[in-house]
Amino acid sequence: MADIVNLRMARKRAERARREQEAVESRARHGRTRDEKIRDRLAAEKAEREAEGHRLEKPSPDTE
Repeated sequence: MADIVNLRMARKRAERARREQEAVESRARHGRTRDEKIRDRLAAEKAEREAEGHRLEKPSPDTE
């Protein structure tokens, strides 16, 4: 036979699990230190400079 399940408690448990997952995602997205943000910004700028340096022709100013 199946176990008896209290639906109210099951809904609360599911809601808690959903909120915890959202918190984990939010911490990953927003929980970076100042140094990490600076490092990532500098890495992106360096990658952009390197990509720009490999272009065969410079883009014309009117296309931007």
